[in-house]
Amino acid sequence: MQEMWNQRYSEKDFVYGKEPNQFFKEQIEKLIPGKILLLGEGDGRNSVFAAKLGWQVDAFDFSETAKQKALKFAESENVSINYEIADLQTAELKENFYDAVGIIYLHLPEEIREIVNAKAQKSLIKNGFLIFEAYEKDQIKNTSGGPKDVDLLYSLEDIFTDFQDLEIQKFNKENVFLNEGPLHTGVASIIRFAGKKE
Repeated sequence: MQEMWNQRYSEKDFVYGKEPNQFFKEQIEKLIPGKILLLGEGDGRNSVFAAKLGWQVDAFDFSETAKQKALKFAESENVSINYEIADLQTAELKENFYDAVGIIYLHLPEEIREIVNAKAQKSLIKNGFLIFEAYEKDQIKNTSGGPKDVDLLYSLEDIFTDFQDLEIQKFNKENVFLNEGPLHTGVASIIRFAGKKE
């Protein structure tokens, strides 16, 4: 699995583009910059955007190639990000530390997803904000990206259950036209969730 992601991020082009995810951008621009955690960050589009807004960024992924690409991207944009390689299932994330957490298109098996999402919530301070976007199960019918295994796609119930302790700010399934680099292009079925830790 790690080798697959290293190969994917070895492309010269940014496979998901250099622009931040649209929903992440909309939500993060509403917040006062502080400390943010980004999980499954890939080649840096969201972490670099957050850093340019003044956020102190901690990013995690398990692709060394993605990390190197993200750090070069950050340097080219004159910002700094802290980027660690880790298996999120076993990684120790700081608790009650972050003002915001971003989880954008991180597709994991159910038992690992539940562990990672629980850690993400625990990492937030009181009134901290979580931003999540991923493919919904209907995405299996589309050709605009995402896992080809329906078990790695999410239902509204999955996400509601995982984040039930957060105060919902936005939560819905949407059909959108993605334009996020060559691997996220076309009509897509997605879940968007924003919630605040009480």
